[in-house]
Amino acid sequence: MLAGCSGSNGNGAAPAGSSSTGTSGSGGQDEITLYTIQSTNPKFEEWLNEAQEKSGVKIKWVAAPTDSDTRQQKVSTILSSGDSSVDVLEINDEMATSFKNAGWLEPLQNSVLTEDIMKQLPQGYMKDMLTSTKGDVIGVPSYSGYLALWVDQKKLDAAGMTSIDNEEDFVKFLKASTKDGQYGYGGSWEKTYVFNEIATFVNLFGGDYFDWTNEGSRKAVKFMYDMANTWKVTPVDQIADKYEQMNQKFIDGKYAMVFMWGTGTDYKKANRYGKDQIHMINMPMFAKRSIFTDSWSYVLNSASKNKEAAIKFLKYAASEDGELNGWNNFDRYPARADVAASDAVAGDIKDVYAEIQKTNEIHGRPMLPQTMEFISEMGTQFQNYIQDKITLDEFCKKAQEAVDRYK
Repeated sequence: MLAGCSGSNGNGAAPAGSSSTGTSGSGGQDEITLYTIQSTNPKFEEWLNEAQEKSGVKIKWVAAPTDSDTRQQKVSTILSSGDSSVDVLEINDEMATSFKNAGWLEPLQNSVLTEDIMKQLPQGYMKDMLTSTKGDVIGVPSYSGYLALWVDQKKLDAAGMTSIDNEEDFVKFLKASTKDGQYGYGGSWEKTYVFNEIATFVNLFGGDYFDWTNEGSRKAVKFMYDMANTWKVTPVDQIADKYEQMNQKFIDGKYAMVFMWGTGTDYKKANRYGKDQIHMINMPMFAKRSIFTDSWSYVLNSASKNKEAAIKFLKYAASEDGELNGWNNFDRYPARADVAASDAVAGDIKDVYAEIQKTNEIHGRPMLPQTMEFISEMGTQFQNYIQDKITLDEFCKKAQEAVDRYK
């Protein structure tokens, strides 16, 4: 997920802070500094107090920038320079891909992510995102967040449909719900965001995001082109939209369905969440059912001088208590299957997450070491194709060149 997580500001990290209550450790060996995206979350203080109490570690914190490019640059500078002022950092998939083979992050498979915990985590995601070429596991995922299909039930009812089970249903709903300035599908097609949806359709069509001679890959982008230009069931001008803009339009009723991360927090805040309003459904069957999960993960700076205390915190973060703290305060669905299955996690979102787990291939997103450059290049070429500046053959040629250049 490239945006939408809270930090201090868009320019740089805020000064370090710490909770005035709930601290249970003191001194260097029981104290860490956490670089976090969550400091502006209204329930951050509650999360922090519980984390300190149950981990036995005093946690100072530094707020990460909200801007994704600035944030990645800051974290890269901290890690590459051997800066020891930060012990544990929260990083997203883009950063994990860029940093996992650099030697800047401490391996965690022997100290934190033991076999009993590893088997409960999403295997495809752990392999794709958090495992280095040497086989080291470098991060503790703080949640599982599917890029799932969300529908407006009122529009589904108006179309006279009860479900979207396959590609035929998907197209039928697209067309039936496009009218009066409203569209069947809404996308976040800004150049650094759209790869999420391109890759989702590539997987649904049985393609390979790293192989643009694959017929499934070609079908996927042709399908997206047809949505915008042939069937006109989604607007071309959404090439300017990131998640914030797309999501608001969905809430306002402009779109009938979207692919979106998370558990519906924004829809709940807008009083638009529910079985009779906006809700998540299982991925439809195209060539197959497939879905991405993402996470922000806790990683240990190799330069840290408080590794013993940091490992205590990371063990807590990977524990049932740690995962439930994220669920209760940040609405983050537990990454561990056993914790997600427990009675402590309840609600209709649990039912659809469980169905997805049983019926879908679950993967981390396709990223290359020069992550942001690759994402931006693919987004630019896709926008050129959608706007008829290049042909499908030209897009596939340029996409393959980008894969070969950045891998």
